[in-house]
Amino acid sequence: MGEQPQEETERDRDDDGRARNARPRDRFGRPLPFGSTGIPRIPDDLQLTPEETLDYAQRLLDDGLAFNAHEVLEAAWKHGPFAERMLWQGLAQYAVGLTHIQRENPKGARTLLERAAQRLTAFGPPPYGIDSTGLIARAHTLLIALDQQKPLSEADLSPQLRIH
Repeated sequence: MGEQPQEETERDRDDDGRARNARPRDRFGRPLPFGSTGIPRIPDDLQLTPEETLDYAQRLLDDGLAFNAHEVLEAAWKHGPFAERMLWQGLAQYAVGLTHIQRENPKGARTLLERAAQRLTAFGPPPYGIDSTGLIARAHTLLIALDQQKPLSEADLSPQLRIH
């Protein structure tokens, strides 16, 4: 086998040596070939207030961009207070579960939605007006629909993160 040029085989890394992926992605977060036009990426170093995080993630979910919503929620999980990490991890996993539904991967969706519901339940009363009760109920509804192989609409994949 011929050798590939060094720059094509090395992992893309930031200034601190952390791995990142600069490849463009489609609306479901799947990598596209280099040089393709993808959707705008969420910055790796995104730091927002919890309220800004929830508002931004909600807009992305409403636009059918669950993968990007996951990246926003994951940033809160990584950068937020330690005491809230289980909450933000659960919300990020919820968005990944929705992403798996969009990618037609019911097994992955089930796994992530179950984990998300467990984390949201274990966290207890959530701050910031997060609708854990509604999200958990929606996760169970989605799990039943997946088990019964029922079609899901875009509206089914756009849960409300906060109580309004």
